[in-house]
Order: sequence, then structure tokens, then C-alpha cells
Amino acid sequence: MKSGRRFTIAAVFVVFSAGVSILAAPSLPEQMVSHWNAAGQPDGTMSKTVSLALIPGLSAVLLCVFALLPRIDPLGENIAEFRSYYDWFVVVFTGYMLLIHAGIVAFNLGYKFDFTALILIGVAGLFYYSGVLLSNAEPNWFVGIRTPWTLSSDVVWRRTHDLGGRLFKLTAASTLVGLAFHEYALYFLLVPALLTAAITMIYSFLLYRRLDEDAAKTAT
Repeated sequence: MKSGRRFTIAAVFVVFSAGVSILAAPSLPEQMVSHWNAAGQPDGTMSKTVSLALIPGLSAVLLCVFALLPRIDPLGENIAEFRSYYDWFVVVFTGYMLLIHAGIVAFNLGYKFDFTALILIGVAGLFYYSGVLLSNAEPNWFVGIRTPWTLSSDVVWRRTHDLGGRLFKLTAASTLVGLAFHEYALYFLLVPALLTAAITMIYSFLLYRRLDEDAAKTAT
């Protein structure tokens, strides 16, 4: 499947999201529930106009950004090496946004369900595919774990992204496990996600320093 066709799928998700807003608008209250706490209880509202426009509009803008990035990246030829994974991430991301938007609309139409669980299931899928993308990402300026050390060494980039890919998948699994713990479920996402960010940054620094020291010893 060519890149254009994959982006067409993502664009269809954005159009569906806008369609959900248009079709549901007459039946929705003027103030819509738009935020839930960790226990899944509604605790915030937003005007209907803003709520219905926010996610479709944001999805459309981000889709344009995703389409632009490979064209403006100085290392765009590297993105071409994993372009199919990049494109499918865009599809997964826009699908996630559609899921959340449809969930918000459904809840405000009177369908009662655990909205936090819906978000976490969606996030788990997004994190898992992010792990797939990271494991296949080549050095570039926009996609991946971009620390000073990964951007300075192809070896550090590759090893850090292999580690990061596995950690993202583990975070996805942890998120699903957290669904069994109700009000604590969010912590099964946040803690592993923060640890993943910290571990990959520290690992890239330590690996770069070790490789640099090894190179210096070899030179002498």
C-alpha cells in the first residue's frame, strides 16, 4: 500500500470525526461533559460548539503536520526507510482521536460507560504501535527519541530506540493490566511512561559516553 493511500485512511478517520459532530449536534446539550477524573467520574464541561470542533479540528491540523514533516526533515531520506511504519502510526493516531471523540459524544448522548477505561484502552494501542515505530525508526529530526546523544550517534540512536520500543510495548501492557485496578488504573500508565522517558534518556547518555571513551582508548 502506498503512502498516499495510508494517509487517505487517516483522512477518512478525521472526516468521520467531523461527521459524528455534525450528526450528533442537534441532540447534545449546550454544555457537554469533557473531562473525567481518574475514577472515571465527570468533573468538567465545555460548550457544545468547542467540544464538537476541538478533536476533529486538532486531528485535521495534526494530519497536515504529519504529512509535512517527512518533506521538511533534513534527514527525510531516512524517514523514507521506515515510511510505512510512520504512515501507519498516523492512521493509528487519527483512529485513536476518532475513538475518543466518539466516546465523548456517546457519553453526552446518555450512554453511560467508564470513559477512563476507554481512554486507557485507546492509549494502550497507541503506545504499543509507538513501540513498533520506535523499533524501526532511522535517525531523523522529528520522529523518535531525540536526545543530544541519539542525534549524535547512529549506534546510540539504534540501541536506544530498540530499548524504547520494548519499553513502550511494556507500558501498553501495564496500562491494560491497570484496568483491573479501577481508580488506580491511570498510574499503571503514568508511572511506566515517566520511567520510559527517564530510562531512555539516561541510557542514551551513558551509552554515548561509553562509546566515546572506548573510541578514545582505541585512538591511543
